[in-house]
Amino acid sequence: MFDKNQVIPVGSDHGGFELKEYLIQKLSTKGYRLKDYGTSSIVSVDYPDFIHPIAKAVNIGMFDFGIILCGSGQGASMTANKYPNVRAALCWDLEQAKLTRLHNNANIIALPGRFVDFETATKMVDIFLNTDFEGGRHKNRIDKIPVSE
Repeated sequence: MFDKNQVIPVGSDHGGFELKEYLIQKLSTKGYRLKDYGTSSIVSVDYPDFIHPIAKAVNIGMFDFGIILCGSGQGASMTANKYPNVRAALCWDLEQAKLTRLHNNANIIALPGRFVDFETATKMVDIFLNTDFEGGRHKNRIDKIPVSE
């Protein structure tokens, strides 16, 4: 189970900015500790500039989990998944947020800032952070994800 004393990095581009700000406010009132990696406005920026630092920090074990956003969530998740110890999952609904932890042991949730309502996004993050990995047959599958050349 997620320990609310842990810090969770949060970052977005301009397309996810408004949802990121809402999540920081709502999740903070629920007792979560968050570190904002930016962006700081709706001015157009490049999502990799804000996603790489979070993915790198999760990759090296600085944080157990992360929250990333962009307009569609796709670019953010693609960027984060370049790191070998990151399993970033693009989530659109509550069931995905649960299953991606339960079956895939995802450690970063990617959200589409332009396509999910703010309350659903808040619930998705809460479910994501409070669902434990099931292990078993799913562990075997996750072990096959890294590419070895």
